[in-house]
Amino acid sequence: MTAKTATKKRGSRKKMLKVGDKAADFRLPAADGQEVTLSALRGKPVVLYFFPKALTSG
Repeated sequence: MTAKTATKKRGSRKKMLKVGDKAADFRLPAADGQEVTLSALRGKPVVLYFFPKALTSG
C-alpha cells in the first residue's frame, strides 16, 4: 500500500506542519504527574518524540 492509497482510505488529512509553523496547543501529563501544555512552553525549545508503546522502558 502506498502513502497515497493509505491517505485515500483514511480520508482527507490536514496540512503538514513545516519548520517554523506553530503547532496547535495540547496538554499531556508530565513524568511527575503534573499536566503540561504546549502553550506554557511557548518561546522555549520543544522536542516532541513519539514512539510505539512496545518500546517503552516500563
